[in-house]
Amino acid sequence: MQIETLDITDIKLLFPRKFGDERGFFSETYSQSRFNQAGISVEFVQDNHSLSREAGVLRGLHYQCPPFAQDKLVRVVHGRILDIAVDIRKNSPTFGKWVSAELSADDWNQIFVPKGFAHGFATLEADTEVIYKVSAPYAPESERAIMWNDPDIGISWPFGTDDVTLSAKDAAAMSFADYCKDPDF
Repeated sequence: MQIETLDITDIKLLFPRKFGDERGFFSETYSQSRFNQAGISVEFVQDNHSLSREAGVLRGLHYQCPPFAQDKLVRVVHGRILDIAVDIRKNSPTFGKWVSAELSADDWNQIFVPKGFAHGFATLEADTEVIYKVSAPYAPESERAIMWNDPDIGISWPFGTDDVTLSAKDAAAMSFADYCKDPDF
């Protein structure tokens, strides 16, 4: 497995090997021992799978506060997304900074997003399916969201406000300024 570090070094882009023949392919998408060797020591407890019917569906920027904070390992099994991670750790030198990576079924890549980051993605193709592992169970009372288009963060999304489909929860997300008043990390 090839592992690349993004501009915020805690975020890793991973490229699992894929072995194919006339029958199809085989790929080891997660190996605890290989992740440990790469310095990623996480125990995943839950797998999630989402389908977005249209391009322009935006999910995020989500996080769960402690004690249910989640590390995430995200991959696309059909379609393509722009994946975003925002550093929300108040004492981090990259606090408020973000990184992005395009993930796709064709590229067979995945991204590791540790605790202390708000995470989101936007679909770039219709019928996009995303699978992600998390290190803590879903805890609705700990779930939070920061506005996807907050000007203080300044994420470069590939579309405008009118071209996005959001959930009601994401449309009502807090501003980054509000997060900064009482940060969870």
